[in-house]
Amino acid sequence: MTDKPNILMIMADQLAPQALPFYGNTVCKTPNLDRLAADSVLFENAYCNYPLCVPSRASMMSGRLTPSIDVWDNACELASSQPTMAHQMRHLGYHTVLSGKMHFIGPDQLHGFDERTVTDVYPSEFDWVADWQAGPAFVPSATGMNGVVEAGSASRTLQEDFDEEVAHCTVQTIYDLARRGADAGPWFQVASLTCPHTPFVADQQYWDRYDPDEIDAPTVGGLAFDDLDYASRALFFAHGRHRHRVTADDLRRARHGYYAMISFVDDKVGEILAALEASGQADNTVIIFCADHGEMLGERGMWFKQSFYEWSARIPLLISAPERYAPRRVKECASLVDLLPTLVGIGGGEVTLACDGESLEPALTGGSIRDLVVSDYSGIGPCVPHRMVRQGQFKLIYTHGHPDLLFDLETDPNELKNLAGDPAHGDILARLKSILMDGWDPQEIDQKIRTSQAERLFLKTTPGDPASWDFVARKGDETRYVRRGTGGVDGTKADRRLPRIEPVAPHFPVLSQEDVAQIIMGQEPLPEYLSESGRSDVGS
Repeated sequence: MTDKPNILMIMADQLAPQALPFYGNTVCKTPNLDRLAADSVLFENAYCNYPLCVPSRASMMSGRLTPSIDVWDNACELASSQPTMAHQMRHLGYHTVLSGKMHFIGPDQLHGFDERTVTDVYPSEFDWVADWQAGPAFVPSATGMNGVVEAGSASRTLQEDFDEEVAHCTVQTIYDLARRGADAGPWFQVASLTCPHTPFVADQQYWDRYDPDEIDAPTVGGLAFDDLDYASRALFFAHGRHRHRVTADDLRRARHGYYAMISFVDDKVGEILAALEASGQADNTVIIFCADHGEMLGERGMWFKQSFYEWSARIPLLISAPERYAPRRVKECASLVDLLPTLVGIGGGEVTLACDGESLEPALTGGSIRDLVVSDYSGIGPCVPHRMVRQGQFKLIYTHGHPDLLFDLETDPNELKNLAGDPAHGDILARLKSILMDGWDPQEIDQKIRTSQAERLFLKTTPGDPASWDFVARKGDETRYVRRGTGGVDGTKADRRLPRIEPVAPHFPVLSQEDVAQIIMGQEPLPEYLSESGRSDVGS
């Protein structure tokens, strides 16, 4: 392997490491990823820096925490003046290619990449601005529990369309890069898939890889609404769990679909790695596999992301170059913000600009790293500044104006015992709180977020045709994927599902934002029809 190896980053969307065999899952089937993991440095405690697509990817690309780059939700622009890992690698002589989803918002749709080969699956305008004034149940992307209650098999889905193209373009680019010859210099390519993001619908061949009786149940079942922390109560409504009853059959089918979609991802990874081998570049390429955030998948009765609980905030992270780094497992905490300095180091450079990450290179050769993660959230649901810090075995979750949550993940991996009020853990709480608050003022952050929302909502609602910033790689893609006016995320994906099915209508009536706010604050009880047996995952 040369001093400047090629770097291939493969990224999945909404993939929780707990669903993967090499992180302990006994149901999911991923032979290609299993082989990659066996040849990798595997990070056991890797996290996203914001459990939502746009901010997580902006943080990863820039090497900055989201408050440092004013990215607050899924409709925030990554400034074109912000250097990214693509710019950094080009300064080191790398040719850079983006194939697939990166969900850039704004007119700059390259952010330093030399090439972009696939149209993004999601819109690039200010369509999905969070609006704290509208309350906890406001969801600009029109997502909800339909992606769960309509889980099942199909002959084709929009997400499979997209990922087939991502895999095809990645493979073609690998061969094109090989044809340049050894003197052309190294390359850096990101292949970013959109599976296994909701809805949990998979091609029949992948669905059939699993026996329904094999599908496991969540480790932690649904919790009583009154026992939920404030942020989880808010997400109960933001995720639409007050509109649909999720039955035991829905839960099983959703987890079945998620595993099937992961097997589809595994096949795409296999195709990409086979091309790398066939092109003669495998021995001189560092392979990274990761995700932008996780998926709750029914744990605690919760779904999707936007939470700091482990299934939502943790990610898989593999770095594979067995001739360069001996395979091993790393226990220390790491996060996506650490990838930029890591890649620059692998490429023989040094980061001289502002960066919130630290290189993981020492861990790749058996050394120690800082063992620290900071993650932010300021989107739909809680409507207050929300932050998490993990160091060592302890995790602190801060929700502005509400009680702290402190967990010992070594003795309580399911995060069921809050230690924040335990005097024996007072020193740990104070230490983590000091890290969490360092350079971060929640009142100042709150004002910045609300100002940003107001400005972007003003731009979004300006009369006339909005500017279109979507990157279009192929004619027709401008209407092929999720765009303004196509029914939101759930509606567009349901419309593209073959064969089509009738949408599952909400089971329960709409609650006013005023009622929702009072229920979340405990000033009104949860309606009885939503609290069967006192549980928040209603139905059986």
